[in-house]
Amino acid sequence: MLQAMTKQAIKRSEAKAAMEELVIEIVTTFFLLRAEGMRIGVVSPSGEGYWSMLRILKMNGPQTVPQIARYRYVPRQSIQKLANQMLQDGVIELINNPAHKRSKLLRLTPKGEAVFQKLSDRFSWLCETLAKRQDAVQLQNAVVVVKHLREQLKQMLEQENQIHSSQNDYKCS
Repeated sequence: MLQAMTKQAIKRSEAKAAMEELVIEIVTTFFLLRAEGMRIGVVSPSGEGYWSMLRILKMNGPQTVPQIARYRYVPRQSIQKLANQMLQDGVIELINNPAHKRSKLLRLTPKGEAVFQKLSDRFSWLCETLAKRQDAVQLQNAVVVVKHLREQLKQMLEQENQIHSSQNDYKCS
């Protein structure tokens, strides 16, 4: 029994070490991707995901600033700042929201559609360039691991939000 527990503890600590290394590599790679994204224009000069915001609107249709912020797990203010820049650029527009009088929906403009396509082509070029030195099977395995990690983190955050929400409900009673 003790040997089985020791082996299990060793496996856990090996998994923990691997997870630590994976997270450090993901974070480091994120900053490198953001820098390259700025260079090719898919990330705004302030570091916000310009292409990503266009993509969200392209894939999901008109959205409010709070909806996009919840989707990306970022403060509403950072999405509002990017939306203001994109409104000035003419790539998105505000439209009435039938579900809410004050919270307008953001929607791609024809110019936004064209910019999205141009930036998507740049993103595709970047991915093709990076893929040249990689093994497709290893990349697919990495995608699976990162997706599982993302889902696990989303569940943890949602559980934490539910706990805080119920505590706030209790305080207000």
